[in-house]
Amino acid sequence: MNELVEQLKSRVGLDDAKAQSAAQTVIEFLKQRLPAPVASQLDNVLAGGGAEGIAGKLGDVFGKKSA
Repeated sequence: MNELVEQLKSRVGLDDAKAQSAAQTVIEFLKQRLPAPVASQLDNVLAGGGAEGIAGKLGDVFGKKSA
């Protein structure tokens, strides 16, 4: 999430508090709208790990079976 906050600060010009709030709002929005298997991996991805896991979940959601 830190990277998202930094992007909001640099690209949009938000201060720390507003960037944190905006990032949390975006994350909650995504969690509510993504398929459950993907949403459950969102925190891992934001923490800097698990990108492979979410890619596999997306493949499962869209019909590609994991090996």
